Amino acid sequence: MTQAVIGGIEKRELRHAFGTFATGVTVVTTRTEDGVPHGATVNAFAAVSLDPPLALVTLTRASRAARYLEGAPFAINILSLEQMDVALHFAGKVHDAEPEWTLDGSVPVLTGNAATLECRPWNIYDGGDHIVVVGEVIAMDITKLEPLVFYGGEFHAMGHRVAGAQWDPSGDAPESGWFAGSSSFRPLHAPKSL
Repeated sequence: MTQAVIGGIEKRELRHAFGTFATGVTVVTTRTEDGVPHGATVNAFAAVSLDPPLALVTLTRASRAARYLEGAPFAINILSLEQMDVALHFAGKVHDAEPEWTLDGSVPVLTGNAATLECRPWNIYDGGDHIVVVGEVIAMDITKLEPLVFYGGEFHAMGHRVAGAQWDPSGDAPESGWFAGSSSFRPLHAPKSL
């Protein structure tokens, strides 16, 4: 069986390399145009900015959820350890029992999450065979439930804490004094004149 190679990179090996980075597991939820709740399991999630409060997820262009997110509010449901069946359900391995939703807000939200970020649309960017969806966080809920972790193509529990320096505040926090901090963005290099 031949392996797909794109630009000199074998796709299966690249997927394996990406899989060495442990991530949390999220389900992005929104409503279809006719108001039906819909979700997709996503492990490509990241914090973008504290001011304004922005977060991003990436979805494959082939997913239905990618079509539903254009200009629509959405929630990033950060799954708890007890929600592995929910992750599988929204990844296409549908279970008999429908996951529990809260449907009374502006976006559908799953119950039992480690945390939930409700977002309004900020921007969508090209990400090759994926789209990069950035949302402005307008509401959130944080619980004490342990998050579900994905590593090497499998689900994991968090594990034990590694002893060492505390992260709070981190070295790049403006109050740490490590960086000068700025209230505005300035490019590192001036653009070249044409």
